[in-house]
Amino acid sequence: MNRTMSKWICLCITLAGLLFAAGCSKKENITSLQQLQDKTFAVPTGTVADKLVQSRFPQAKFQYFNSVLDAALAVKQGKADAAAYDEPILKNIAAKNGGLTLLPEKITTDNYAFAVAKENRELKATIDAVISEMKQDGSYSAMQKRWFPDKGAPAAMPELPAGSGGVIRLGTAAVTEPFSFVDGSQKVVGFDIELAQRVAQKRGMKLEIVNMEFGAMIPALIAGKVDMIAACITVTEERAQKVLFSEPYYTGGISALVREAARK
Repeated sequence: MNRTMSKWICLCITLAGLLFAAGCSKKENITSLQQLQDKTFAVPTGTVADKLVQSRFPQAKFQYFNSVLDAALAVKQGKADAAAYDEPILKNIAAKNGGLTLLPEKITTDNYAFAVAKENRELKATIDAVISEMKQDGSYSAMQKRWFPDKGAPAAMPELPAGSGGVIRLGTAAVTEPFSFVDGSQKVVGFDIELAQRVAQKRGMKLEIVNMEFGAMIPALIAGKVDMIAACITVTEERAQKVLFSEPYYTGGISALVREAARK
């Protein structure tokens, strides 16, 4: 065998090895939750998403990001296998960013609700009545379609007439799109904001929005600085010892956002 032939054989072997390595390094198509048992999750810093994932998948690994959007983009860029966070918020991100999808099975299942002060049973009753009436007359379903579209951004906030019988103050954290967020005109809008407006409307009052950090909402409610709070708030036994929850208006939980499966 001459030197030229030997060089060609070595080159072919090298190229074959590179191609094989490239094939092996391709990301696995994730189509079910069970595939994520020992994979890497992207989660927002300062949340309990990692603990909730770990309660189900003890061998999972984590990468931390400043926001849930940053975590989702890390998945899209192949830096993590999945992002874990509240299902409706991840659904909103997937609707606006192609190439991402939610797995159908949730990691945990939770209820979201408004909260009022322990002694404010009258306001709780109003919130419960609004939710019940909207579900019965179909306006709740229309509201869900407006704020939780399968593709694209949420629709515009509807104009609702304000009452003149005083002010009801809503404490919220406007970083939980599509529940509560700042739109292009710098107004706080969202599913929770519209629902709060309908509560105020039923009481003949004007809604005042008090935007704050998520962790400050319950202390503000207890201190009487606001009348009710909402921002994709999960109902928990620990929180229920401090506040009075309305009837749940949305069933969500922690979900996994992954890259869309590659088409064959």
